[in-house]
Amino acid sequence: MSENRTSGGGDGPVSPALPEYAERVLDVADLIPPGRVMTYGDVAEWLGEGGPRQVGRVMALYGSAVPWWRVVRADGALLPGHELRALDHYREESTPLREAPRSAEGHLPRLDMKRARWDGGTGATGGGDGGEEAHI
Repeated sequence: MSENRTSGGGDGPVSPALPEYAERVLDVADLIPPGRVMTYGDVAEWLGEGGPRQVGRVMALYGSAVPWWRVVRADGALLPGHELRALDHYREESTPLREAPRSAEGHLPRLDMKRARWDGGTGATGGGDGGEEAHI
């Protein structure tokens, strides 16, 4: 699945090949099915290398080349500064969300990690009770 991605996007100068670890992180992000997510720590565990901060750094630098909204914080909070763009993707993919309490700043929902988290198995479903629940 490796495609020799380069940093940046569009009209900027072409960067040299990505570091191997970054390429591996982006490959995992590409594997996550629509409507599902993995945490930064899940990705590091999947790779057997690095940790959540290293994965987060890779996603910050190179993540625009992959479905970045599927690699998330463990608490289900939307990525600061990208909340609305991510929310559009989650709604389009029917990613399970939890309604924000009225006391929450901005009233933004969070990911329903119990139902949205993907364990890397072959099936695109998992974690959830299979019930029909409306998505925000």
